[in-house]
Amino acid sequence: MVAKGDMVYAWAKDAEILKKGECGGAVTALLKHALESKTVDAVLAVKKGQDIYDAVPAFITDPAEIASTAGSLHCGTLLMPKILKKYLDGAKNLKIAVTCKGCDVMAFYELAKRNQINLDNVIMIGVNCGGSVSPVAARKMISEKFEVDPNIVHKEEIDKGQFIIEYEGGHKGIKIDELEEEGYGRRSNCRRCKMKVPRGADLACGNWGVIGDKAGKATFIEVCSEKGATLVSEAASKGAIETAAPDPKGIDIRGKVEKAMLKLGDEWRHRDFEGLGTGKERLKTIMDESSRCIKCFACVDNCPICYCVECSTKKPWFVTPGQLPPGLMFHLIRFAHISDSCINCGQCEELCAMDIRNALFMHAQQVEIEKMFGHVPGKDMTPPIHALAEERAERARLEATRTDSIYENIFEE
Repeated sequence: MVAKGDMVYAWAKDAEILKKGECGGAVTALLKHALESKTVDAVLAVKKGQDIYDAVPAFITDPAEIASTAGSLHCGTLLMPKILKKYLDGAKNLKIAVTCKGCDVMAFYELAKRNQINLDNVIMIGVNCGGSVSPVAARKMISEKFEVDPNIVHKEEIDKGQFIIEYEGGHKGIKIDELEEEGYGRRSNCRRCKMKVPRGADLACGNWGVIGDKAGKATFIEVCSEKGATLVSEAASKGAIETAAPDPKGIDIRGKVEKAMLKLGDEWRHRDFEGLGTGKERLKTIMDESSRCIKCFACVDNCPICYCVECSTKKPWFVTPGQLPPGLMFHLIRFAHISDSCINCGQCEELCAMDIRNALFMHAQQVEIEKMFGHVPGKDMTPPIHALAEERAERARLEATRTDSIYENIFEE
């Protein structure tokens, strides 16, 4: 039996999962057990599409299909909570197990605060994340820096500070620092991220800290909730996984790796934010770059904080219809609605048709608000700084009162 706060090494007992999975396949084995035991109705995970640059969401109800999601895809940049909200009704009537990066976990909390996702029906199996690489950027990096045809690469991984590829005829690794100094490597939002071990999930899983004869053959699991403890305990008792106490030196190494990643995140924040300037200089940079906007709404559609039924950016008295580029009000509305709760997931930048640095602008604002008010978005269920209201209820109140004031008039006698 394990309890909340415990740390264990774990690996799958199933031969197929052991072969296909990474680090002993414990995450895949836990997902399969969750389905087989009826702990959940379905699993939402990521699997390889056409190639290693094509990560696609997989909604699975048959335990036999779980093995198709085994392994990691560092060139996959999906955000799972928005998919669950949009296509699975926010887990209101289904119990779902989901694999989560740190930004996924933060997005789950922010959507749950806004009554868009029922976290009681979600089991979050978190995976440690050093960062992901944009699929387009990955192809360019492998071609130009590794001097390898990206089409023959069949596996990639980030390990021991290197981006490593395996391809027909060999393998090659280059230090992440070297790649990023030359403009390659991880997405910029990933470089600034400080949610490397997703302790907001029910379990935080990874290979950091697995040493000795278990290195590469087991997953380090930190149990972060009672829900996670129950899943691991039951999976072990049913023979889905095997567990062992972690090596104390491994625990120490894991802590040092996390500390180094957090320090690197701080360095990139300083570097990126300093490059934006301050005050009018920063505003001018934002205005200049956003002047390329074609108002395709990719930033709105994919942001986990944007959930309004009637988006204010589509109201003609705020944003002039048909005007391209849209006025600055389009972007100011997003800053006003999101900046206190931005989780730096990078979706608004990753999917921008005009390569506007939306994530950088929004994240820079969020960090300033965090400094002022101490609110850290996506960490737990603490409400955001700005006024919080359920949209449908608020619209009904506006209709009934004919006022947008949420306070009684204290000046009336």
